[in-house]
Amino acid sequence: MLATASSSRLPWGPRRYFTRTQFDADLKRIVAFYKDRGFPDAKVTTFDVKMNDRQDAVDITITVDEGHPEVVEAIEYVGFDVVPPARMNGLRTRLPLRAGAPLDRALAQASRENALDEVRDHGFPYATVRLRDRQGSNDHARIVTFTATPGKLARYGEISVEGNSSVSDDVVRRQLTFRPNWRFRLSQLQESQRRLYSLETFNFVNVEADVAEGQQPETVPVTVTLTEAKARKINFGIGYGSEEHGRVSADWRHVNFFGGARTMQLKGAYSSLEKGGEANFRQPYIFGPRTSLTLTGQAWHRNEPAYVLDTSGGRATIERMFARRGPLSSRTGSMSMSASYTNEFESYQVSEEALNTPDFFKTLIALGLNPLTGTARGTLSSVGVNFNRNTTDNSLSANQGYVFNAHVEQAGKMLGGDFVFFESILEGRYFLPLGQFGVFAVKARAGSIGDFGPANLQVPFYRRYWLGGATSLRGWGRFDVAPLFEGQPIGGHSLVESSAEIRAPLWGNLSGVVFVDAGNVWQNAWAFHLGDLRYDVGPGLRYMTPIGPLRLDMGFQLNPIPGLLVNGTPETRHFRVHFSIGQAF
Repeated sequence: MLATASSSRLPWGPRRYFTRTQFDADLKRIVAFYKDRGFPDAKVTTFDVKMNDRQDAVDITITVDEGHPEVVEAIEYVGFDVVPPARMNGLRTRLPLRAGAPLDRALAQASRENALDEVRDHGFPYATVRLRDRQGSNDHARIVTFTATPGKLARYGEISVEGNSSVSDDVVRRQLTFRPNWRFRLSQLQESQRRLYSLETFNFVNVEADVAEGQQPETVPVTVTLTEAKARKINFGIGYGSEEHGRVSADWRHVNFFGGARTMQLKGAYSSLEKGGEANFRQPYIFGPRTSLTLTGQAWHRNEPAYVLDTSGGRATIERMFARRGPLSSRTGSMSMSASYTNEFESYQVSEEALNTPDFFKTLIALGLNPLTGTARGTLSSVGVNFNRNTTDNSLSANQGYVFNAHVEQAGKMLGGDFVFFESILEGRYFLPLGQFGVFAVKARAGSIGDFGPANLQVPFYRRYWLGGATSLRGWGRFDVAPLFEGQPIGGHSLVESSAEIRAPLWGNLSGVVFVDAGNVWQNAWAFHLGDLRYDVGPGLRYMTPIGPLRLDMGFQLNPIPGLLVNGTPETRHFRVHFSIGQAF
């Protein structure tokens, strides 16, 4: 906001110089800033510009008297009868302008826009909303009034598409969530625009109702204006993490494959933990604009601390995106449900440490593995259902909102294959902004893999649960937390894990974190013993980059695991350091 600013502390950073003209203008900006935020009597009482000893820099001190604020005594709504009572109650609770708070002019205008969107979302594209305020019970109290003039109820008219060349009008229209002669809803225009952007086929999308000034016809024509993007896209990635070490990846996509805005994707990755590739084909329109079909074929080699796994096969997924209720300006959340069928051939082998332990033979047999080679193979045939709800403001580093995920999967039985199990997992994450103090983040996850008929249970070894690592119990290494046999973590059938951390800004793009993690894995399915959790605490650093935060965490074990072997020797180091990209959750 101010033109007068500090120079960078870094030698190569920008230098900013003090000028009296800029400073005098800044003093006026400060007064105007306070007035716009409900402090009309604010004034700069004193300021001090002091030279340093070397006479090459100045320290500036400004003292402001805020005065008495103008407080919102009450908020009145006139002419909103066309909005259902339930929606009106929701509007009142989500408007940023609040009774009892200073009359912030920016928040008042934002509230007017939200109120206007609400009226237009109920079939009134010609609506207007005026904002007025008058004196309340005293000189520093104001009563704010929003007055709506709905205009005529209208329906959608003709839909025209402009700017497309390789993508047909029909493909564009089928992505729209409205049709001619339907009742007008502003949110449908905005959701349709979002859906067209999600195809990645267009650089620019604008879905707009052609509302003529001074006229209110019963049908409103809609124009969809597009600019097509390049159909072929390729991305390369390189990174490093304390667990996977170096990593390279490549991703090629065709976002208008054989027309119809279909997507064909080929991607591959190579690191110490996994290497391989997969192909994905996505059909964006199945039975309606909110339902899509994705077909996946893959071949991956994973080298985990407890096992080595080779996977090849395919998966078919149908995903349904649910409509968002209310004006888009008042919502950030998304919700989806998907159902998938998986058919994969799996070949896996346990670690060398386990094979070299003669007493481990019986356990290998119980795990369905060859006791001489520690290997097993088979076909996984399963059906899974996933539900996701996400209201966070940023997928890379959330500051507010929540995420909820639910997963259930049934393998074998009538589906065939060599494995039989039922898995269910619930996970939630919540992010609470703390103003200038940062963000409080918490995560909880619980899951179990078993079967309703224990005698038929056949869970592949690699589907067992382990905890520990950069995104789990950070005081331990990857896959260190699980039931032990002769000191070796062999995985379990039930897990609980949770984490809480405070992320606080330090300087510029650098922020600090303090965290606590808790969790454990148990041998039997549906067996949770919350009095037997493992705990760790620690500090961390985050540096924000365009691709996400660089992360450094150091976790200290509060209750080490007795008898745990790490790389074949008893664990003596009860802390771990993790470096990676992205938040822990």
